[in-house]
This record gives sequence, C-alpha cells and structure tokens, in this order.
Amino acid sequence: FSVGYSAVALNHVIDFKEKKQEIVKPVSPSELFPSLPIVQGTSKRIKVLTRLTLVVSDPSHCNLLRSTSANIRLYDIIAVFPKTEKLFHIACTTLDVDLVCINVTEKLPFYFRRPPVNMAIDRGIYFELLYTHAIKDSTMRRYTISNAVSLMQICKGKNIVISSAAERPLELRGPYDVANLGLLFGLSESEAKAAVSTNCRATMLHGETRKSACGVVYTVKKPRKVEEEEATLPACKKAKTQA
Repeated sequence: FSVGYSAVALNHVIDFKEKKQEIVKPVSPSELFPSLPIVQGTSKRIKVLTRLTLVVSDPSHCNLLRSTSANIRLYDIIAVFPKTEKLFHIACTTLDVDLVCINVTEKLPFYFRRPPVNMAIDRGIYFELLYTHAIKDSTMRRYTISNAVSLMQICKGKNIVISSAAERPLELRGPYDVANLGLLFGLSESEAKAAVSTNCRATMLHGETRKSACGVVYTVKKPRKVEEEEATLPACKKAKTQA
C-alpha cells in the first residue's frame, strides 16, 4: 500500500502432491489486521482480497474445482497452477477459474498452443506471471523471461497479470517498476501497464461474476411492423404518406 497499490490478495496455496490437503475457509482480513492502512495519496483504505491457488499435477485434482464446494465459493479469486500440457488445456477450456498461473521457476515441459489460450481469453480468464523469482535468482530470471516470451507469442499480450507472490516486504516492487519488468517479458508499454492495473481489476470482477452470476440476459429491440408505424404517425404525416 505504501508503494501505490489499492488492493492486495492473501494467497492460500494447496499442492495436491502433499498429503492431507483440505480447502479451508479463507481467513478474514479483520482477524489479521485490526485496522486496514490508508492507500498512499488517497483517503481510502486498502482492499484485501482472498485468493485460492490450486497446484494440480493430475486430472483428478480438477474434480474439486468442478464440484460446488462451499469453501471454494468463499474466495474472491480462484487460480490454478497446471503442471502439464493436458492440465493447462483443461484449465483454459473447462475449469471455472479466474487465473491460470504460468511456471517461472523452471523450463516449461510443453509449448503453448493457440486454441486453448484463445479459449481462455474468450472466457475472460487471465494468465499470471510472477516477478519475485526473477529478482532473486539469475537462473530463474532466464526461465521467467523465456516462458513469458513464449506465452506472449501466442496470446499477443492479451489477458496478462503480473503478480509478486511476495512473502516479505522487500520482495515487493511498485507498479511502475513492475510495468518496466513487463517490457522484458515481451509486453508493449500499454500492455505492461494494463498487466498491473486494468487487467487486475478485470480479474477481480471476473471473480465476483463467478461467485454471483447465474446467467446473462441479452435484450434486442423488436422491429415494428409497417402497420404499427402508420398507426403511430400523426394525422398530417399520414395524409402526406397516403398522397
């Protein structure tokens, strides 16, 4: 908040490789912070969101996301971290999530393909890149840039969110610094700014829609018939049209 952010997300990570992993209720921000700090340069208090990230390495792990778990619905943002190409395809095309996390700590075991990426973009799902690893280790920096550039070649800079995954304050960077990192990832200047601003807000809205919306109503104006139009015309115009 002191570096210019107006909202943060508390991330609860579940890796199904570990035993006895259960999805618990999110911790309320009021339990962690007696009073929320003021956002720098404004009079508003910072917004604290809850996020659930599921690390999936087997198709059976996706069944939990398909179920209507009461605890899952309590989180503001749902993210999935697929470990294989098949799971990446499933996450992009069928899973009801808000974010698909891209691995930045090692070389990807698969290549991004255009159909599932385009499907995710059409469904309003965003792809998340983490920058903390890139500023801590030179090897991970190469993996981060390489994997990010591979994704940009397919998605053309659309639906990208750059996050920190910071565990300590020193790992945080300001929005402008993060946008500059986006240039290294293959984003244009406008796309890099969107990755730390408008795309993040769109992800939040997608999460709200996922939690509350049951359908979409689409209305169209019904064209009127000629007889109806003539009936509504004034008498003077009727005489002209009849003449």
